[in-house]
Parts: sequence; C-alpha cells; structure tokens
Amino acid sequence: MMPFSKDLALREARVDMAKLILTLLDEAYEKKTWHGPNLKQSLKGVSVVQAAWRPGPARHNIWELALHAAYWKYAVRRRIEANKRGSFALKGSNFFPRPEKGNATEAAWNADRKLLEREHRALCAAVAKALGKPRDAKFLRQLYGVAFHDVYHAGQIRLLRRLQER
Repeated sequence: MMPFSKDLALREARVDMAKLILTLLDEAYEKKTWHGPNLKQSLKGVSVVQAAWRPGPARHNIWELALHAAYWKYAVRRRIEANKRGSFALKGSNFFPRPEKGNATEAAWNADRKLLEREHRALCAAVAKALGKPRDAKFLRQLYGVAFHDVYHAGQIRLLRRLQER
C-alpha cells in the first residue's frame, strides 16, 4: 500500500471539485439531466408572446426570469474576476422589465436569450480559470448557488408555460 499524501489528496480534491462545479453549472443550464428540464430546455420553443405573458399584475414573466438568471450569472462572474459593478449589458440590476415598450418582438426576445447564453459561457470560463486557485467556502456556495438558481427558475418557467395552456 502506498503512503498517503495529504498534498496529493488535496490536489485531487481540487480537480474533482472543479469538475463537479462546472458539471453542476452546465447541467442546471443546458446539459441533459435526470430531474427534468434545465433552464435552457425550459426556454426552448418559447415564443415572444409566451415570454411576455404575465400570470397577474406585477408578476414576472418568462422573459424577465431569463434576464434575471443572466444578471446573476454576470454578478457572480464579476465577483470572481473582481470587476466593477455596472458592467452588465443592460442598465439596472436583478430584474429587468420586459418587454420594453414597443419592443415585444421575436428579435428582442432572441437577443435577450443570447445574452443569457453569453453570460453562462463567460461564467463557466471564469469559474474554470478561478478553480485552479485555492478558494473559500463562500466562493463555492456562490457557484453552486448559481446552478440551483437556474434550476429553480427553470421550474418557474415550466409552471408559467403550463399556466398559459389553460
């Protein structure tokens, strides 16, 4: 039996943690899952009319949930990269009213879905780079929190789609 090397075990754990975090992020957003549709699958085939539909006054729609997810991917990436606040592609934070007045078009909806896609890719790239360095528990909680956030909103989007079928 080979002697146990604490240093080797720590390096292997870091590699495994990096793979686990990136897998969680990708499964929550786009990779095939056992639990049902992830965020990207939940948005697949959603028309601009469906995306803009609200279940009631002052309630969020699918479009706003998609941008909300994009914003929080950006916010965590900004923290990882130590970038300044205010560099998100849209003015504001957290929730963005959609559709904008007079801009309820498929082109506008597609542009905002592409923003979500870009933010997911940028987050994964930043995470892959950052996971090579020692990080604290708060950092890891933010990363798996983003994955859980995607799954949570994927469920909301599925529910909003079902409510529209009535």
